[in-house]
Amino acid sequence: MNTRKILLTVLGILIIIASVFVAQSIINSKKTPRPKPEKVIKTVFVDTVKNGNVSIIIPANGNLSAKQRMELYSEVQGVFRKGSKLFKAGQAYRSGETIIRMDASEYAASVQSAKSNLYNLVTSIMPDLRLDYPEIFPKWQKYLTDFNMENSTPALPEMTDEKEKYFISGRGILTNYYNVKNLEQRLSKYRISAPFSGILTEALVTEGTLVRSGQKLGEFINTDVYELEVAIGKDYSDLLKVGEKVELVNLNGTKTYTGKVARVNGSVDLASQTIRAYIDVNDANLREGMYLEANLDAKQEEDAIEIDRGLLLENDKIFVVRDTVLDLVDVKPVYFSDKKVVLKGVPDGLTIVSKPVVGAYAGMLVKVFDESNAKTTK
Repeated sequence: MNTRKILLTVLGILIIIASVFVAQSIINSKKTPRPKPEKVIKTVFVDTVKNGNVSIIIPANGNLSAKQRMELYSEVQGVFRKGSKLFKAGQAYRSGETIIRMDASEYAASVQSAKSNLYNLVTSIMPDLRLDYPEIFPKWQKYLTDFNMENSTPALPEMTDEKEKYFISGRGILTNYYNVKNLEQRLSKYRISAPFSGILTEALVTEGTLVRSGQKLGEFINTDVYELEVAIGKDYSDLLKVGEKVELVNLNGTKTYTGKVARVNGSVDLASQTIRAYIDVNDANLREGMYLEANLDAKQEEDAIEIDRGLLLENDKIFVVRDTVLDLVDVKPVYFSDKKVVLKGVPDGLTIVSKPVVGAYAGMLVKVFDESNAKTTK
């Protein structure tokens, strides 16, 4: 009986040991060998350094405004009469053409009355001139002959003799003459003409309304030349010269215009520490209020190169390639723009990385992109 128990015990132990080995073999059979990571060598784009003159471009922007502008105000009171053209925004007028005409019939009658009084006054002295001053009678006779009530009052004859001046002044002719000229000058204010060819951009009154003295009537601009006001850093104030050409680009970057620096302000804005520059530009497609960007040629930086700002590390380092290994070199930035940076202190012939490399570090193995080989394969 004891022998049977011993055999069963030994058999159980053997079964357990066998099951352990079988389980272990099954586990080992399910393991797959881990592949060894392949060493990836990244391809980089490079350029060879060649120092030269780099143009420093100062970006600026602003809105166009008409260089010639006239705000229309009334100096007299009257009813706005209809003209040959409607007084509406967008209406074009030629130089000298009537923009606004107000009813001046009542005032014109008073002017004619004053002119008639002057004519009568000169006529009344003619008998005395014939008798006492026969030498000056002809020129005053000619003055009366040339006097036309429908035209502007002619200038009085030149008085060279003291006796003549006293005689004419004593009769009140000078006072009446200047009174008439004053009335005629005011009568001319009932008509506003265009001082230059342009377009009406604002109309605040309509035909038939009563216009009061001092009332603003509208705004008139010259569409031939526009002006762009831009703000530049005070460090470049002495580099911009009047007359320099400037490239201007619209907001979408689809059209380019050529402008010229017309004026540079002599004072610095205290808040922004910038100086205002004014650029003249003319083109048939331009309109007032358009947004333009200007690229101002400030100066030429000698012995320098220009690269993308994304290639500059820690503001003073760039990647170079030395025997298929990346390395860092120190550089000296001299000017930053929104996309580019101008560097000095980079030796000629050095191979620098021209496009950013993800995960790059000093000592990294790289492969230089062979452009000639790529073209041949293509």
